[in-house]
Amino acid sequence: MQQGHHAVLIHDRREAQRLLQEIAVDPAAFVYLLPKAVFRCIKLKGIPCIAANIIKQEMLAKGGEAAVKREALYLEGTTDILLLGTLKHYGLLLEKLKKQPFGLKKIAAEIQAILDNLEAGERTIALAHGKELPLGQRTLIMGILNITPDSFSDGGRYMETGKAVERAREMREEGADIIDIGGASSRPQSQMIDEAEELRRVLPVVKSLSREGFILSLDTFRAGVARACLDEGVHLINDIGRLQLDPGLLPVLAEKQAPVILMHNRMQLRDESGQVIDAEKVTQDLMHYQDLISDIIKELGQSIEMAQEAGLGRNKIIIDPGLGFGKNLAQNRLLIKRLEEFKSLGQPLLIGASRKTFIGQTLELEVGQRLEGSLAVVAMAIMNAADIVRVHDVRESKRVAMMTDAVIRENG
Repeated sequence: MQQGHHAVLIHDRREAQRLLQEIAVDPAAFVYLLPKAVFRCIKLKGIPCIAANIIKQEMLAKGGEAAVKREALYLEGTTDILLLGTLKHYGLLLEKLKKQPFGLKKIAAEIQAILDNLEAGERTIALAHGKELPLGQRTLIMGILNITPDSFSDGGRYMETGKAVERAREMREEGADIIDIGGASSRPQSQMIDEAEELRRVLPVVKSLSREGFILSLDTFRAGVARACLDEGVHLINDIGRLQLDPGLLPVLAEKQAPVILMHNRMQLRDESGQVIDAEKVTQDLMHYQDLISDIIKELGQSIEMAQEAGLGRNKIIIDPGLGFGKNLAQNRLLIKRLEEFKSLGQPLLIGASRKTFIGQTLELEVGQRLEGSLAVVAMAIMNAADIVRVHDVRESKRVAMMTDAVIRENG
């Protein structure tokens, strides 16, 4: 290939436009060429076969492709669909589906939403107390501050308020944009403390850091803890239960207009009577997924809808696929590999992999030796569309993020 011929990879319209500009295409032609330059694969789940066949027929007629299960021909039951086409193919398809029966107008709207979400660029998260977080310009670093005696990595190091405050200052100097304060460990084999003890641990730290102008996240699923700390200056809530563990949390978030990180988690922290239980009682059944990515997207989507119905706008919601929570080793690694698919939900994406068990299992290393593995996941997560990374090792993660961001955003 002496002439330098080569393949190019186009992820979105911006990259397509850059390529067209490089070869001096007439800008008047962009409107026709850009929709043809971006290719998308979209998976639809559980579509009635009669509707699926119409979708397939229309997509094929427009020049795209559609794959359904073999039995869909008999028009009974449901099928998944894999759609393959350019943005131009989808535009023609959606125009036709909007005029069809069998719920196809609704499906067309859902496909359009996915396509729009994949093109999302810079945006802003509206925090409590009038502050904002800009996303899409660079990866944000969330530093972990555990006020616990039993967290799996740094338990007991920052139980004293003074030490916790000093660690937060250190993380800010190292490059942390957000400090995530947690007072109750959710690691396996941990015993969940009561609400009063959690509040006793975190509130003095929140008060001190709030006075110093930190952007503060609170790692809690409890409504009472969230309310008290939001009143003292916390800007967003990091909920490991995606609004499923305490029914009182969502009304507090809506009242305070506080943004929330919805972390996917099937782990049950309460028994049938509502009592807090030991996290080790999680059964293997919770790790069984029909389709890992689709199931997690569906469950996070349900929580997003709950939040919106309660009055939280989309600019108040961040999602986290929940690495290490109710997933086995292979599932955690697959989530990292396919992370970009979560862009379909249209929400900013946070990843928390720092020093977790699946890294130790992969590398056969104890907690204190997992730095390189954690940094590898940071880089891969950013390459696969993560907006925020939640980490223990702030200085090292910040440097990895800066280098990865520089590569991603290189325009040449």
